[in-house]
Amino acid sequence: MYAIVEIAGHQFKVEKDQKVFVNRLATEEGKKVSFDNVLLIGDGDNVTLGAPAIDGAQVSAKVLKHLKGDKVIVFKKKRRKGYRVKNGHRQALSEIVIESIVSSGAKKSEPKKATKKAEPKKAEAKPEAKKAATKKATGKADDLKKIEGAGPKAAEALVNAGYETFAKVAKATPEELSNVLSEASSRLAHIVTDTWPKQAKLAADGKWDELKALQDKLDGGIEK
Repeated sequence: MYAIVEIAGHQFKVEKDQKVFVNRLATEEGKKVSFDNVLLIGDGDNVTLGAPAIDGAQVSAKVLKHLKGDKVIVFKKKRRKGYRVKNGHRQALSEIVIESIVSSGAKKSEPKKATKKAEPKKAEAKPEAKKAATKKATGKADDLKKIEGAGPKAAEALVNAGYETFAKVAKATPEELSNVLSEASSRLAHIVTDTWPKQAKLAADGKWDELKALQDKLDGGIEK
């Protein structure tokens, strides 16, 4: 039996006991993880297609270790402009082993959401009032792009989820931030947020020199 499943924004064809390298997962080494977005399952001559995912299907795996991929050189040059830039990048990866493939009956795991204090219900505002409130909140947002590893799209996802300041990001866990990015877009699911609360805490306290010293030791937000 084999399956085609989406893991951290990429699709993989997997079988039981197969080892796969995927974009870095937020799960700790040795822990188990399951993936519900199964697009296809093949068992001999029987092939089941999802629309787009198969309801009740699930692929379970175990995280063996976290590592970095081979270095990729990115070189940019503009003719007759004297512009030459060379950068290196090592993708953060996780090695997993497929433990089981279930074609039906599995319960979908819901992503964890940041717990917030219960607030009294308020009358629903009109669409115009909602837009005005959103603009006002965005205007007070910190520049989260100053966090190493957080690009414009990731910063926008954090603001939309209520983490618009360094102080709020500092109080969140890396798992909560990863869930926010995964829910916003599958293209953000591979981003590693392990050091984001620590960076945000330094920024919130105004310790910019300490933040710069920390970021000099990071590679895409990941400790070298």
